[in-house]
Amino acid sequence: MLQPIAMSRRDAMLLTLAAAVGGPSSALADDYPSRPVKIIAPFGAGGPTDVYTRSIAEELHNALGQPFVIEDHPGAGTTLGTDLVAHADPDGYTLLMAGSTQCVNETLYAHKSYALLHDLIPVAPLIETDLVLVVHPSVPAKTVAALIALAKEKPGTLNFGSSGPGSNYHMSAELLKTLTGIDIVHVPYKGSTGMRTDIASGQIQMLFDSIPTMAPLIRAGYVRALGTSGLQRSPILPDVPTIAETVPGFQSTLWIGFMAPNATPQPVVNKLNATITAILGRPALKAKWEDEGARPFTMTQPEFAAYMAAQVDKWAKVIKANNIALIN
Repeated sequence: MLQPIAMSRRDAMLLTLAAAVGGPSSALADDYPSRPVKIIAPFGAGGPTDVYTRSIAEELHNALGQPFVIEDHPGAGTTLGTDLVAHADPDGYTLLMAGSTQCVNETLYAHKSYALLHDLIPVAPLIETDLVLVVHPSVPAKTVAALIALAKEKPGTLNFGSSGPGSNYHMSAELLKTLTGIDIVHVPYKGSTGMRTDIASGQIQMLFDSIPTMAPLIRAGYVRALGTSGLQRSPILPDVPTIAETVPGFQSTLWIGFMAPNATPQPVVNKLNATITAILGRPALKAKWEDEGARPFTMTQPEFAAYMAAQVDKWAKVIKANNIALIN
């Protein structure tokens, strides 16, 4: 008969230590979340980021059984809210809504108390939506090529509006400048309402804006659409060509996704990525969002981290090429 092998005190201690180290790592994701989760939204209420953040928060509540509570912390070009999450406890209970604005800010802001991809970890993307380049009807250009020709013929005479330095609308125009060599003048506004009022009245000549927002003004004839900013034509404006059809390499989309404080446990990050990806894969949700002009945006966590790093590099080059003044 086989005799039981006596376990030494040392072996027992090693087994106990292994259980203490290995057990919580796997159990952590199973237990998460066990209390409400905060989502810090640094963009302000009412815009597309706010709308889709609230939608996914409700879906996450349903999927994971705990409330995902949105807290708006706008200000300083998203740096205030981003800083708040960068210095939060890395336990998975404070998340950040991030996007291309934070990737621009990484080199646009000269002094920040955080480094985006050092102090925060990308978790999962959420949506991507294209912008549209519009001009006031008084501008004679009816195509992107004609606008570029006009800008080269009369450098420094066309003004473009934006919702502020570093915004998607600002940087899209700066990217167009980089790729075409045109000289157009930036007119920053405090928010997007003023720029929309002034493009409709002809106070400024051109701007980039979200397609769902501009589509009614385009159809009413207040502005003329010249091109969209993605790589494929928008289903909302199918007759409007992409800018890339005229300017190879042009792409500038509004996208958002989740980040968490660095050192957030990887099992928690993986669970959030898998849950968000599964939600975005639902056909009904996908169809609804696409009808509104927003594409569900899915990647693995490592893919999203690489994507964000590439975005930081892309916009750093645009800032340098156009000698954009840094913000202190």
